[in-house]
Amino acid sequence: MKNCFALAAIATLSAALLYAAPEAPKVAKAQMDNPDEWSYMEKVSYAIGLDMGGNLKQMDIDANTEKLQQGIVDGLSGAEPVLSEDQIRETMMKFQQEMMAKQKDLIAKQQKERSAQGETNLKEGEEFLAENAKKEGVKVTASGLQYMVVKEGEGEKPKPDDIVEVNYRGTLIDGTEFDSSYARGEPVTFPLNQVIKGWTEGLQLMPVGSEYKFFVPPDLAYGARGAGADIGPNATLIFDVELLGVEHPETQPDTAEPEATESD
Repeated sequence: MKNCFALAAIATLSAALLYAAPEAPKVAKAQMDNPDEWSYMEKVSYAIGLDMGGNLKQMDIDANTEKLQQGIVDGLSGAEPVLSEDQIRETMMKFQQEMMAKQKDLIAKQQKERSAQGETNLKEGEEFLAENAKKEGVKVTASGLQYMVVKEGEGEKPKPDDIVEVNYRGTLIDGTEFDSSYARGEPVTFPLNQVIKGWTEGLQLMPVGSEYKFFVPPDLAYGARGAGADIGPNATLIFDVELLGVEHPETQPDTAEPEATESD
């Protein structure tokens, strides 16, 4: 928090070089309405001030702009500060404590909301999988992974240590798409043992050329931690997966040069 305040103060002082100091010429309204006529430092100052203001708003700091400007002017002019060093130190220590407490409360609130979301996702996912398992064509493995064969290929099946090439589309149970190699226009390649458990297990069931649909419970996906902004805690995921190819890791060949032999 101390660093944030220091940066904000520096940004404020920088922005004030042209606008806040008593000696600085005031910018005419017509010129303010036409940023193309601003000087380079006017643009720099505005950009810094805009960023600083946005940061203060994001931090929910109800700054008094009049006193803020007074502090800038006094600092730039070298005037005697209105507050003593002890008052400034005491005020800033209290401010830092308040901001730390606010941050702690915010984290606790977010954790509580995430926990509640995780419980909701878990319940909805269990209900979805229970109904989905009754559908024709849906198979369930011992781990709880559900899958449906859309198209059965005739190639080899990958092993856990293999590298696979796939196209896929991932959605939540409400149909929200969170990722798609189809949307990016190119397949992905990865070691099969370095992805979520549901993929590691499911892709081993697929011969190359197959298209399967996976219904992945949270314990075989990202669990309580979720992933990014789109995949919440304990989310059940659905994947349309097309296995395009399999590569087998090979031991690096011995590249040593053969010893020369004398010819007769």
